Amino acid sequence: MTEQIKISAVSYLNTKPFLYGLFRSDLNKECNISLDFPAESARKLINSEVDLGLVPVAIIPKIANAQIVSDFCIGAVGPVKTVCIYAEKPLEQIQQIYLDYQSRTSVLLAQILLRDYWNLKPELISAPTNYIDHISGNKAGVIIGDRTFGLEQRFPFVYDLSAAWQEMTGLPFVFAAWVSNKTLTHNFLDRFNNALCEGVTRIEQVAQLFQSSHFNIDVFDYLSKYISYDLDSEKKKGLELFLKMIDDM
Repeated sequence: MTEQIKISAVSYLNTKPFLYGLFRSDLNKECNISLDFPAESARKLINSEVDLGLVPVAIIPKIANAQIVSDFCIGAVGPVKTVCIYAEKPLEQIQQIYLDYQSRTSVLLAQILLRDYWNLKPELISAPTNYIDHISGNKAGVIIGDRTFGLEQRFPFVYDLSAAWQEMTGLPFVFAAWVSNKTLTHNFLDRFNNALCEGVTRIEQVAQLFQSSHFNIDVFDYLSKYISYDLDSEKKKGLELFLKMIDDM
C-alpha cells in the first residue's frame, strides 16, 4: 500500500475552497489532511511531521528543502479584512500592541508596517490566548483569521495590514503558500493543483455550504472580494519583497 502524503492546511474560512476541491477529488484517499492554525501548520512542516502544508510564508526560509508547489495561495490585492490591528484609539496614540500567536507572517508584516509605513514604535507584546478581551485604551492587537469576523463593530479603529502593504509597496500580499519539504511526483502535483483549482472555481457553492456557520459576514463576499487565490507574478514580487524585508530585520 502506498504511504499516504501528510498535508497540513489552515483551518480558517479562507481555506475552505481548497479543502472543498481536495476532499471532492480522488486525492482524499491518498492524503492524510489535518486542519491547523497557521503557526501549527508551520511547526509541522518545519519538523517534517507533514510532507506538504499551506503555511505562513514567513517560515519558508526555515524549511529544509522548501518548495512552493502550487500556483494557488492565500493572498490579497488591497484589503484582506481578516488580518488587522484593532484598537479603541487611533494608532498613533497606541502604546502597546498584542501580537497574534497564530501566525508569524502577520506579526512580521505588522512590524514592517509600523516601522516603515506608519513610523511608529509602540511596545510589541506576546498575546495570551484571551488577549482580544484585553484590547482597550492604549493597548491594540493584531488579530487574524475567523476571530476577526464582526470585530469592526466592536473596535472603532481597524487597520487592515494587507491594504497598508499595498499602499506602501504597490504590490499584493501573500499570507500563505502551499509548500513541501520533499520532492513530490509530477503526477501528484498535477492532480493536487487540479483539485485546488476545482475548489477555487466553485466559491459560490463553498459559500453556500458555510454561510450558516458564519452569520456575521457574507461568506461569498469575503471569499470572492477579499481573498485572492492565484499566485500570479505580482504576488510573487510581493512575496519576494516581503521575504527580503524580513531577512533584513
